[in-house]
Amino acid sequence: MTSPRPLGQRELELIRLYANCQLGMSLRAFEAKWNVTRSQMAAICQCSLATVQRWFERGTNFSPPTRYHLRYLALADLFIEHFEEIPDRLKALLCPISNSQE
Repeated sequence: MTSPRPLGQRELELIRLYANCQLGMSLRAFEAKWNVTRSQMAAICQCSLATVQRWFERGTNFSPPTRYHLRYLALADLFIEHFEEIPDRLKALLCPISNSQE
């Protein structure tokens, strides 16, 4: 087993940048751009269909998506929009299972 790599100034700056990143995409913006079902949105956001349905409810059943769900949508948007531009080596790191099925 190898030891963890030390954090240099570059890595510390990248961690700070990532930690402060406000990456997110609203439900409406994602739906307006991509013709996805609520089930597909649940799969993207790693949550249940019931959770997604509550995001679109009115009244007492309404529950807003978390910033993590909005980040999943933004990452999915980037992934779908720019998939062909992503180098194969990076695709293999991002999605090792799906990449091996190509």
